[in-house]
Amino acid sequence: MRRTRTTRRVRTRLATTAVAGGCALLLAAATLSGCGLTSGSPLVDDVRPGSVGQGRPLEGARLTVTSKQFTEQIILGQMMGLAFKAAGAEVLDRTNIQGSIGAREAVKSGAADGMYEYTGTAWITYLGHTAPIVDPYRQWVTVRDEDRKNGITWLPPAPLDNTYALAANPANAKKYRLRTLSDVARLTKTDPGAATLCVESEFAVRDDGLPGLQKKYGFTIPPGNIKKMDSGIVYTQVSKGAACTLGEVFTTDGRIPELDLTVLEDNKHFFPNYNAAPEINTDAFRKHPEIADVLDPISKRLTTRVAQQLNAKVDVGGEDPHDVALDWLVQEGFIKEG
Repeated sequence: MRRTRTTRRVRTRLATTAVAGGCALLLAAATLSGCGLTSGSPLVDDVRPGSVGQGRPLEGARLTVTSKQFTEQIILGQMMGLAFKAAGAEVLDRTNIQGSIGAREAVKSGAADGMYEYTGTAWITYLGHTAPIVDPYRQWVTVRDEDRKNGITWLPPAPLDNTYALAANPANAKKYRLRTLSDVARLTKTDPGAATLCVESEFAVRDDGLPGLQKKYGFTIPPGNIKKMDSGIVYTQVSKGAACTLGEVFTTDGRIPELDLTVLEDNKHFFPNYNAAPEINTDAFRKHPEIADVLDPISKRLTTRVAQQLNAKVDVGGEDPHDVALDWLVQEGFIKEG
């Protein structure tokens, strides 16, 4: 069954993807990496309503879903698309867009109709605030209200909180007595050579990433001690503990328990809450307000633990994000196959 699904998706993408401006089309294993909103393909899955989409309220709608270019985002984007499909919509899959800004602007402009976005990202990166709101619900309400002027409608958030964290392997955590981020600040002063850090390029420059973290905790890691690399490599390098003592991780990542990494406590509450919530283009939502009834039950079931388990199926088990999303939605009874 899984092989059949994957093959069907690849064939569809190859047949329908239009690529502009010299953007390279890369086919890796069973998934196609998106190179921008000039590409996309229809979801062809034979799915029907389960506990959501009864009566097919989106019959006749044409909706485009998008996501950023990492595992959890792709899974969430596929969930949204599959739920819309089961509810009767024709769905164009434009998930896997590089960078946060590209996917956000797609929803804002109407090039895409919806995605799962994080409240902390909106609050800090898009809306320009520097201090996080500690209460997760109040942060969502504030983001929802402030983002209305941008033509974006935020639906209720999931419990899933994919915030940033720093982690070390157990040996380094014990050796350098690392339990909190204040311990990292201490290490940069007492043993600066040991304060090495592996991060993604985006984390190194974001206000809610390394620059803000260093300011909040009062430390500076020398540029030579900061190694920028792909997210997946960060986890393996931190696990090995040689190239870097510390690494940027996401709290919902399934590789944290798999690699037995020690996540350091954010004892000064620097990192915002990053609850995932559907971010819908307001014009699309006005046209199809039934979107809320389709997505709300799914969002309520998406916890941090569930996200870790689903992400691990891809990042550790090597499964296809689309299949992981489909299997979970069917398992939970939200949609049915066939």
